[in-house]
Amino acid sequence: MEFNSKIFDHTCLKPFAKNEELKKLCSEAVKFNFKTVAINNAYIEYCKKELQGTEILIDAAVSFPLGQSTLETKVFETKDAIEKGAGEVDYVINIAQLKNKNYKYIEKEMSEIVEICRKENITSKVIFENCYLTDDEKILLCEIANNIKPDFIKTSTGFGISGATFKDVKLMRKHAKDYIKIKAAGGIKTKKDVLKYLDLGVSRIGCSSSVQIINE
Repeated sequence: MEFNSKIFDHTCLKPFAKNEELKKLCSEAVKFNFKTVAINNAYIEYCKKELQGTEILIDAAVSFPLGQSTLETKVFETKDAIEKGAGEVDYVINIAQLKNKNYKYIEKEMSEIVEICRKENITSKVIFENCYLTDDEKILLCEIANNIKPDFIKTSTGFGISGATFKDVKLMRKHAKDYIKIKAAGGIKTKKDVLKYLDLGVSRIGCSSSVQIINE
């Protein structure tokens, strides 16, 4: 994967972000031609106005960052985000159900959310939150994704106890089919790290340090 500005989901997911911070995020995304701004859903309509007339998409965070909403809530949140202007959706799996070995629930959740996005021609990304998972659980999620075919699987929210790691990306790329892309997020702050992730098969980078990395 080639290093360019379109690999970045330019991120501001702080719960206390003010209007001027989101405005700055959008203006930076336009200036540097990033792929998306990744934001909490309460700001979708605000950012949509800021990005009007540009090609920059809004990346919505569904059931963020814990993943512990009901399936019905996640479905509604996904639909609502798309209706309000989201062009991509990143949702967090129900980690507790995975730990409970309720794999049918994980399949149903992924299937329903991905299908909503597919019908609306919206990019879907499934957040594993690897810091809480065993390698076997990560592999199992890759296998479920292979069947349901989301556009991306994603390492982390950036709000867990750790973010993206090279080890996790290697594991995900080994077990996910080639038609599923990988997004690395959480703690990525240097161009050196970005280039390493790209070499390992990552197609998208989620970070709040996008401008600094581009300026390197």
